[in-house]
Amino acid sequence: MTDLAPQNLPPLPFTAEDFRRRAAPHLTFDEAELALRTPLGDHVLNPGLARHAAPRDAAVLIPVVDRSPEAGIILTLRTADLKSHAGQVAFPGGKMDAEDPHPVATALREAEEEIGLDRGFVEPVGCFTPYVTNSGYRIVPVIGLVRPGFRLVPNPGEVADVFEVPLSFLMTGVNHVLQSRQWQGTTRYFYEMPWEGRYIWGVTAGILRQVYEHVYGAAAEIP
Repeated sequence: MTDLAPQNLPPLPFTAEDFRRRAAPHLTFDEAELALRTPLGDHVLNPGLARHAAPRDAAVLIPVVDRSPEAGIILTLRTADLKSHAGQVAFPGGKMDAEDPHPVATALREAEEEIGLDRGFVEPVGCFTPYVTNSGYRIVPVIGLVRPGFRLVPNPGEVADVFEVPLSFLMTGVNHVLQSRQWQGTTRYFYEMPWEGRYIWGVTAGILRQVYEHVYGAAAEIP
């Protein structure tokens, strides 16, 4: 797949406010609208992949830290002894509880539980198109701008480390490496984004790639 971003353009600012402005047309808080959208997911790169008929609802927070001169995105490294996705890089997030009135509530709750991110520092700006995983989850990515000054306290039972990756790295297409592996007798395609010894891949890289394609893929069209 070729990089969608136009070439030979001036560098993008990659500030939190510029990201908010570019992302706004693709975000909504309306769950009915989200339900009508064609879900993204692992099947985008793997059209023959069977999809779950009734995926479980989940949400993740994409925490965009409002730093100068450019924003960063907070990611976690899951502990090695978790039952699923152990040792992988992930957004803070998880399954929706019955008490959660909205995916935003799930994302903020999970961020508090996993990394101690005080929701008072987070401004939710909208929900991105749901991402359906091969493991049977329908994940709603919640974009949140994070005001500096927060203190993170990772939950040692779930999170081995927390780190911040520059927005410019994650939202630049040449940093997205398309890979393939044999899986259950078929070739499975996925993205990876190696960054300073961190291996960002799987669902996390898939969501970041879709955000990139929608928000920055036609960057030249946005003044």
